[in-house]
Amino acid sequence: MGDELTLGQKLDTNGQWLAQQLVDRGIVPVEHVTVPDDLDATVATLRRLASVVDVIISTGGLGPTADDLVREALARASDDVLVEDVESVRQIEGYFRGRGRSMSPLNRVQALRPSRGTSLRNGHGTAPGLFAKIRACDVFCMPGPPREMMPMFAASVVPMLRPVAGRAVLTRALHCFGIGESDLATRLGPLMERGRNPLVGTTASGGVVSIRIRYEGESDAAVANAATEEAERAARVAGAPFLFGAGEDSLPSVVLDALKADGKTLAVVESCTGGLVGEMLTEIAGSSAAFVGGWITYSNELKKSLVGVPAELLESVGAVSAEVASAMAIGGVHRSGAGYAIAITGIAGPDGGSAAKPVGTVWIALAERSVGGANGEPSISDVRQFRMGNDRRSVREWSARAALMMLWMRLRGVKAPMLREFVAGS
Repeated sequence: MGDELTLGQKLDTNGQWLAQQLVDRGIVPVEHVTVPDDLDATVATLRRLASVVDVIISTGGLGPTADDLVREALARASDDVLVEDVESVRQIEGYFRGRGRSMSPLNRVQALRPSRGTSLRNGHGTAPGLFAKIRACDVFCMPGPPREMMPMFAASVVPMLRPVAGRAVLTRALHCFGIGESDLATRLGPLMERGRNPLVGTTASGGVVSIRIRYEGESDAAVANAATEEAERAARVAGAPFLFGAGEDSLPSVVLDALKADGKTLAVVESCTGGLVGEMLTEIAGSSAAFVGGWITYSNELKKSLVGVPAELLESVGAVSAEVASAMAIGGVHRSGAGYAIAITGIAGPDGGSAAKPVGTVWIALAERSVGGANGEPSISDVRQFRMGNDRRSVREWSARAALMMLWMRLRGVKAPMLREFVAGS
């Protein structure tokens, strides 16, 4: 609920979290709706949904201001009136008292509920949740902030959910990078037929293509797990060697885990990505165990002074080249002491391209200390050219992920051409 969602000012992450929680409990969401702060629209939406589903869960619209309309909308949709809930008044007063403040008269409206409904305790804020019925449909309304909504869902909503008896819903997600969605679908073949169970589908976001597996059927654990695991095994074969993780795994997290498992460390030397690889890695807690840091060598001067790229190399072949990417990566290993270094140099655009090197041309090199070098000297284990298109943001994000995927493949002992990889003459 909220204008900030319908206008695109904020992203609804509550819906994603709630959907996952419901599926884990055998309840399959069939519709996500975003509703503005409009009383008539909210009433109409609640009545429409209540005619076709068994349960509605909403978040937001329970604050104390004039645009918080869910209480009144729920009462109207259920042909009820609002009354003050005495226990909710006490809880709200106690919340403010515990913080050394007095409750504003404005907050008293948050204690209202439909007369035939009940309030749901909020132990982390001032807005009680609500439960009411619209005909046979159970309706739960919770506050929008996740730190309030999530514990309320666990404590008050989950015990009241009514999954269909004898029915199980199992889901799995496998993640790939470096392969297009249509190519992956071709590999999956009959697994993606719409009438089969488990159902297998794909979704793509930011270059990552996920294989999503959903089993719906009898609740016998052995049957459900066997069917889901068989589908997952087949999907893993189809996704190899581009499959890097499952579930909540991200490409940076699996790379860090693999480095830690091997007792290796990583440095980065970034030009056109401007530190994006380092940002992706340091978003992961515990990244310092494998990631030592790096350099943003955006200019040729810093490529020379920070990681030792020879001036004559820059003059002869240019910064966007296999030779310079390789020199950056080798300099990264030398000067960081890490076991591996990733280097990225390219033209993110929208300007700076040429016929030979159009916008989106990116070279990525991977150096490591243990490959073919005497006395631990680094050498290049992989260097690739990509043509990433002409959208600056996409070029940077794809390049960062492609670099991590190159390292992931190296750590797993595989190599395959990746989507957007460019081979001269091909």
